[in-house]
Amino acid sequence: MITLQTAQNALKTVYLEAISNQLNNKIDPVFSMIKQSSTDVYGRNIIKLVPFGLNGGIGAGTEDGLLPESCDSRYVNFSTTLKNLYGTIEISDKAIRASTNDEGAFVNLLTAEMDGLLQSSKFNISRMFYGDGSGEIGGTITAVDTSNKTIKVTNATGFMEGMLLDFYLSDVLDAGMQGVEVLRVDRANGIVYLSAVSSSLTSSSMGNYTICVQGSKDKEITGLGAIFGESETLYGLNRAEYASLMPYKYAKKSSETLDEMFIQKMMDNIENKSNYQPNVILCGGDMIYTVMGLLAGYTKNLDTTHLNGGFTSVSFCGVPLLRNRFETTNNFIMLNTNEFTLHQLCDWEWLTHSDGSILKQKEGYATYSATLVKYADLVCNRPNAQGIITV
Repeated sequence: MITLQTAQNALKTVYLEAISNQLNNKIDPVFSMIKQSSTDVYGRNIIKLVPFGLNGGIGAGTEDGLLPESCDSRYVNFSTTLKNLYGTIEISDKAIRASTNDEGAFVNLLTAEMDGLLQSSKFNISRMFYGDGSGEIGGTITAVDTSNKTIKVTNATGFMEGMLLDFYLSDVLDAGMQGVEVLRVDRANGIVYLSAVSSSLTSSSMGNYTICVQGSKDKEITGLGAIFGESETLYGLNRAEYASLMPYKYAKKSSETLDEMFIQKMMDNIENKSNYQPNVILCGGDMIYTVMGLLAGYTKNLDTTHLNGGFTSVSFCGVPLLRNRFETTNNFIMLNTNEFTLHQLCDWEWLTHSDGSILKQKEGYATYSATLVKYADLVCNRPNAQGIITV
């Protein structure tokens, strides 16, 4: 006989390991290349001692001369807070009772809920990985249609049907635009259909609005956007004081030709600057198709490479080329993923209540919810080994 306890046991023993593996290894091809560690976690913070520069005690000399002077390696402390990552499923009491005597129906019920959680988590964690930690999506609002409850944004790739959004006017939450649901997304035209549009969101005020996933403003992981962004600080340090915190940035000149030689030159420039060469190239906008066209012109078959998590990609001189689905600008992001670590307090776990239960009745409703949680943040040891090239 299927009971609420049966459902909780299944979530603990059957589904947790499977979904943890999916969320750790199959979210995104680049994210799956990044190691995860519970080291350097102190309470709610991550404090990581990172070396920078070279050890100075190296040199050449005569056979009977003085040995090189020793020189201590230089270190700096990176500091960030653990971010709280959540995923919630909801099961109605009616659905549980309907499957009381049917194990197959019960399994199908839980599997459907877990699949929904997995797909939602994959999209949002991948979006966070490419973001800057602010939780903002959509870029700038360029048009508002109150009667049809739509907005037009400069980048609609971060929106997905079913998402709940918070709208901030000059960094103040608009109460009339809290928890607004995305009903439909016209990505070709950048139009997002919403469940509500408040009277405060007008053509004159729209430029002062920012859009965040519900409750996520300034609470998301420190993604790639933070590394390549314009903020003066990173990991609690002033960028201007540490060259190792400055990624390589380059804008292609009109006199330069976008070809294999240009791409290789950019990779070499990053290696010259940091002593580390990129091991993956992310293509924004339509750049991956442009590069595939270049490579196809020289070989009958494009070279491919297999990545962690079962992903496959086109490769450039053995370096995987991947599409950045959340970037509309034609650019290259060149990364050395060996220099990233996802520091975590623990792996994915079910949030338990005071009585030890996982499923809890939602107050006032005939539904039960369970929440998956992970406390973590992303740290890049060498931001200067990462590069962004605008084409």
